[in-house]
Amino acid sequence: MRTARRLFTALALVASLGAAFPALAAGYERGPAPTAAALNVAGPYEVASFKISATDAKAQGYGGATVHYPKSQGETFGVVALMPGFQAFQLVYDGLVKKIASHGFVVANLDSLARGDFPDARATQLAAGLKHVVSLAQQGQAPYASVADTSRRAVIGNSMGGGATLSAAQADPSLKAAVALQPWHTTKSFAQVQVPMLIVACEKDTIAPNKTHSDPFYASLPVTLPRAEIEVRGASHLCATFLASKAQLNTMNKATVSWLKRFLDDDMRYDPLVKGGISEGEFSRFIVEGF
Repeated sequence: MRTARRLFTALALVASLGAAFPALAAGYERGPAPTAAALNVAGPYEVASFKISATDAKAQGYGGATVHYPKSQGETFGVVALMPGFQAFQLVYDGLVKKIASHGFVVANLDSLARGDFPDARATQLAAGLKHVVSLAQQGQAPYASVADTSRRAVIGNSMGGGATLSAAQADPSLKAAVALQPWHTTKSFAQVQVPMLIVACEKDTIAPNKTHSDPFYASLPVTLPRAEIEVRGASHLCATFLASKAQLNTMNKATVSWLKRFLDDDMRYDPLVKGGISEGEFSRFIVEGF
């Protein structure tokens, strides 16, 4: 009887700890239980912004940034940096980045040093931008410092920025997640990547055709790596930019958020979504492997 009572007490303590510290129970759960429909709209968090000047950024090796972060007390959120594509800049991704942040992430919308920089240069700048954003939080020099969990970091990029994401993930295995949106790169093999990788292709992409970009990138990833290649039906290369339709941007948001939730937050509630549950008929391919 005494042994049974001790066991009951221990189990009750574990349960109470799980309730008090959700990270111990189920990763870093943030926000309500997910649905595909809920990911088509802004998330539960109000978003604030902090601008890093181009002068300060260039001294650190990238072009500038605006950091969007949830206004919350008592919670912390993983840190994500986004690298733009060829000739693109922050405003091109403003709506997408703010929506991602509203679902519970500190998201830095970066500028490259030069708009014509190629993917490997952008990868170096992506790493530099993420490092600077993290450093400002660690030193308490930015208003997002209290909500940033700098131990959990991820990268996103579009077009040449998507290629940069593949290169950055290969160079830094400490990243928790990576999302390459319509990636473009002259390098075709990323066999050393150890970071869970989502590639979002677009079916009608003529700038980074899937047969010469997304498809070989995906095929080169390690077979043991959590990875996915999903293709948006009928969409062009610009489907993640401010020129895309609302429906296409919704698709980019829910694909990106669900992947970040699953791997940056270790939130297992999103596992069914990243394995196909976000698909509401807009994908022409949906390949998920490695987990």
